Amino acid sequence: MEKNKTMTGTLLNAYCDSMGGTLADIVSILRKPEMKDAFESFYILPSVFNCDLDRGFSIINYDLNETLASKEDIEGLKELDIRLLMDFVLNHISVLSPQFQDILEKGDDSEYRDFFIDWNKFWDGCGEMTDGGYIQPDKKYIEKMFFRKAGLPLLMVRFPDGREVPYWNTFYQEINYPNLNAYELVRDLHMQYGVADEIAKAFNQSDKNLETLDLGRWNGYKDAIVGYVNNKRTYLGQMDLNIKSELVWDYYRDTLAKLAGYGASIVRLDAFAYAPKEVGERNFLNDPGTWDLLQKIDDIAQGHNLKLLPEIHASYEEKIYETLANKGYMVYDFFLPGLVIDAFERKNGSYLKQWIDEILAKQIHTVNMLGCHDGIPLLDLKGLLPEESIQNLIRVTVDRGGYVKDLHGAKNVYYQVNATYYSALGESDQRMLMARALQMFMPGKPQIWYLDLFAGKNDYEGMRKAGAGGHKEINRTNLDMGQIEEGLGKDVVLKQLEMLRMRNTCKVFSEDAEIVSLLDGSQMEITWKNEFGTACLKLDFAKETYQIAIDEK
Repeated sequence: MEKNKTMTGTLLNAYCDSMGGTLADIVSILRKPEMKDAFESFYILPSVFNCDLDRGFSIINYDLNETLASKEDIEGLKELDIRLLMDFVLNHISVLSPQFQDILEKGDDSEYRDFFIDWNKFWDGCGEMTDGGYIQPDKKYIEKMFFRKAGLPLLMVRFPDGREVPYWNTFYQEINYPNLNAYELVRDLHMQYGVADEIAKAFNQSDKNLETLDLGRWNGYKDAIVGYVNNKRTYLGQMDLNIKSELVWDYYRDTLAKLAGYGASIVRLDAFAYAPKEVGERNFLNDPGTWDLLQKIDDIAQGHNLKLLPEIHASYEEKIYETLANKGYMVYDFFLPGLVIDAFERKNGSYLKQWIDEILAKQIHTVNMLGCHDGIPLLDLKGLLPEESIQNLIRVTVDRGGYVKDLHGAKNVYYQVNATYYSALGESDQRMLMARALQMFMPGKPQIWYLDLFAGKNDYEGMRKAGAGGHKEINRTNLDMGQIEEGLGKDVVLKQLEMLRMRNTCKVFSEDAEIVSLLDGSQMEITWKNEFGTACLKLDFAKETYQIAIDEK
């Protein structure tokens, strides 16, 4: 396979356990003859690292997750000449990180005391102290802030001296209290055994809400018990980093060096837009703070020959993609998935052609996709598709079994539809192949979600097992080796692999190629041309047919 296709070669996208169960299994699958030259690179989702929540995006540290991956597996990918794309989560790390655990152990004496954002220090002089021990910022400071969840984004953290200190917490949080043990209460609180036994049973059978805790006739011990369990409480969640701390920048430098050491060539920056924070700002995509942060990260990354891929969902009309592109960064093409479905539904690719022409005219380096680990983006299409077309896409995809999650509980503020792309296309092999052919002829770097490759259907059982908030599991089915073997015998899979191989091995698909798109009613044509020849894709959205012609010199 031709080298130096970092910007155009196909990119596999999967979790370590998505195909077979471990990264070693994925390496063995990629060694199969059917997979030869199909992928130039591999975006391994962050469960490859030591993590605890959010399927990898709550990172404890960037050591390899020994249950799923090893250094030998990484070497196996290198032997296959497959480059790596890896995640770097800029805004937060897990409460189980060494830095946060050091604070829990040492409190004010921890060297990491300001590694995270002390809420009260940040808002000092900008609000009123509440009975809960945290500052409620004045309305004028937070009325335009972007919140990911209900309430203020903070977590009350218990210090060793018993003080409660609020820290900034944009994303997930959970506080857990241990079950009480009568023997420990006797030992630590010097209770009589009988009393300790009854209190332990009452507490363990309660909902563990300390404010409403009722110990019956032993309520006289309530304050002691509340203090006792508070000292033993544990946390789950992701704590925001204080980018004004030099220790955080040491952490950033160490992380980028580690990712480069694994062999990463592209680093996807997750949640970067939340990291810069200032009083009175929206604290999401602050200007100029966000761009200053990216520039500093890029300066470090360039020292390791790493390209950055900042990941952000924003509507087309906001033009954030253009701002990123103008600053020289690769850009996620979150518009393509919806545009392709729209072209099938309207039997016309006019909006798709409009987007292709813009990419080419503005020389935007995109990473495009159909499906992914999150869902099919819809919010992003505002300003590119008419509102009625977006609503039709929602309706069609939901009618085909997709799941709509409103943004932060707000109705009619849609973010994405959770569905496999195959199901969103009506579980049609022909449409899946046409969509893949389109992706192969799009400018940029094609990212391929493993489940799309295997024509995966909506996984309702996976959603059910995941429980509340498990809607994304509809498109995250882990395929065992038997299912992989079965899939590699299917025409829809083998034809996709043919296209991927074509994209990677045909010299026409290069950064310097001239790309031209034509549209005539339901018929669309995309042609790549350079000194090595031409490659042409012809589609008819009405007849649902496509043809690929390659003429190499």
